[in-house]
Amino acid sequence: MERSPRARMVYSAAQLVRARGPAGTGVREIIEHAGAPRGSFQHYFPGGKDQLVGEALLWAGDFAAAWAARYPETTSNPTPAGLFAHMVKQWKDEFTKRGFERGCPVMASVADLGGTDAPLTSQIRTALDRWEQAVTDELVRMDIAPSRARRLAVLMISTLEGAIMFARLRQDLTPLTTAVSTLSPALVG
Repeated sequence: MERSPRARMVYSAAQLVRARGPAGTGVREIIEHAGAPRGSFQHYFPGGKDQLVGEALLWAGDFAAAWAARYPETTSNPTPAGLFAHMVKQWKDEFTKRGFERGCPVMASVADLGGTDAPLTSQIRTALDRWEQAVTDELVRMDIAPSRARRLAVLMISTLEGAIMFARLRQDLTPLTTAVSTLSPALVG
């Protein structure tokens, strides 16, 4: 299915932010990466770069949430440890296929802007909240109490993001494998 220039720009912004963070990603690069007409940027994003990158972050949060929500389709016996392994698998596959240049756009944005009142902070929070809620929802479907499910979701996402950082830095999948083997026992019971 052919994506519109607007959708291609949002996707391209997410991909470039993954590698460079919002501060290192320019509008011109996004337009070029998307193969979009130059004049279309102002038409689709009258709020400028912040609007475009904000939408890219929301797209990324929705992507991560949808990935978590697809976990039950992959198994007949969903478990918290299995959900975490499923979340990690996406990154192992990504790094194996494409190398270690690109990480999570949400984490890259927090590294650039976390702790500030930058215009994108709200979208960063919303993207992370959507992802956290999706993981929490899957855990609740596994009969985990909602308060524990929320805490586990935070633990799982935090562990995954740290493992992504280590894997990228070391250009090695071992941190992801270690995260699964070490955290999985804590997710039981």
